[in-house]
Amino acid sequence: MTVQLSIQNELDQATQAPLQQLCEDRFASRLLSRDETLWGKAARDEASKRLGWVDPFAAAEQVLEDATQLRDELRARGIDRIVLCGMGGSSLGPEVIAREAGVQLTVLDSTHPDVVRRALTGALARTAVVVSSKSGGTIETRSHAETFLAAFRSAGLDPKAHVFYVTDPGSPLSSEAEQGYRVFLADPNVGGRFSALTAFGIVPTVLAGADMERVLSEARAAHELLFADSPENPALRLAAAIAAALPERYVLLLSESSEGVDQSWGLSDWIEQLVAESTGKEGVGVLPVALPGGAHELLTPPPHAIAIRLNAAAKDQTTDIALVAPLGAQLLLWEVATAALGRLMRINPFDQPDVEAAKVAARSALQHAAESLGDADAAHDDELIEQLQRPVSANGYVAIQAFVDRESPLGARAVRLRERLAAELGVPVALGWGPRYLHSTGQLHKGGPALGAFVQLVDDSATELPIGLESTAGFGALMSAQARGDREVLEDRGRTVLRLAQ
Repeated sequence: MTVQLSIQNELDQATQAPLQQLCEDRFASRLLSRDETLWGKAARDEASKRLGWVDPFAAAEQVLEDATQLRDELRARGIDRIVLCGMGGSSLGPEVIAREAGVQLTVLDSTHPDVVRRALTGALARTAVVVSSKSGGTIETRSHAETFLAAFRSAGLDPKAHVFYVTDPGSPLSSEAEQGYRVFLADPNVGGRFSALTAFGIVPTVLAGADMERVLSEARAAHELLFADSPENPALRLAAAIAAALPERYVLLLSESSEGVDQSWGLSDWIEQLVAESTGKEGVGVLPVALPGGAHELLTPPPHAIAIRLNAAAKDQTTDIALVAPLGAQLLLWEVATAALGRLMRINPFDQPDVEAAKVAARSALQHAAESLGDADAAHDDELIEQLQRPVSANGYVAIQAFVDRESPLGARAVRLRERLAAELGVPVALGWGPRYLHSTGQLHKGGPALGAFVQLVDDSATELPIGLESTAGFGALMSAQARGDREVLEDRGRTVLRLAQ
């Protein structure tokens, strides 16, 4: 198993000092021994409960065996369509694993009525639903679960034969076992965004047909290298390169190229949530931006960005860092690098202090769901670009927050708008799909450097879909409340937020 990491000469030279510091501090070996003091006194309590991911293999083997047995049982019953209800790390990790494996996994991490309705319209008799939530209280996931449970009952199917849970011990969802449901308990000492190699990544992907044993073997093969206190450790080198460029170059432009594969793994999306949520706080942060091949920023990288190419060697001078490794090694490498980056930035990489603010605002907005979202700030793209000229600084960024169905014309419009804004404003432009971005880059938008301007595109015209059978609210109202709540929090913190007409 080979991990290839190349860094352009100028950046590599700046990397040497922080890399030497990490090695002298024995960061990697202390991380492996779960030393909770690595990130300072204030982070010690949180870190003591979040380091199970450094050696996940023993627990993973048992989960892998149990999930494989369940997969075989389901296939024997003709159940071969797997739907995953989860947010943040609970969905992004499995999504990249399934895409790399080339297996079909329907990931439901949207509250747009049409997206939920589409997930429900598959053949329920051959559908298994995995409900994944560490806390057991994630509003989107609970709403999806209630709706699927109602759908199975309406179809005359026993939900216990079709719905399975992945959660932490002691969470509200763990009690579903007492009702006869199959519950997979994950390691509670692993945070959601570090959970790709735990039950959260294993169960849905194994049920979908992915070879998780191979992915775990790739991570295991890289383990000794990634926890060595050596300047050859690629995770330490990656963290040191990113830290050395801060604060001037705080944006990571992530692009993927996988030889022989028609589409990317989606690894960039997973890295977005891992790095952004771990580092974006206390007024500092690293903003990863997942980009399609040929994106404007990759052709003309802004000076405050680092261009990182995944799964392909650097072929031009616009690539600052090239990283080639199999998926399992990539997942563990980025986790170690993110933890190391937290130490170099002197922040706690395991908390997310600003995420709850948007949740509280959304709950408040949901109580007034009948209220209008308000008039659009821009009627069309040209007007939007004109209004963004002043608030977007040369070292800033724009984030599009698209609360739309990705497969709709509005989804296509969001993709086109991203490219146009990047070309005309000359800054990195991130495209976040609502509400999933709230569980990833949303932390950085609120707690990181105040250099972003935000554009909301909200589809409030979809036919409403009730949540379950007993709720009086619908998914459309929930989605609108989430958009409104996030906008209110951003504006309270002095960020520019413009709403674009549909």
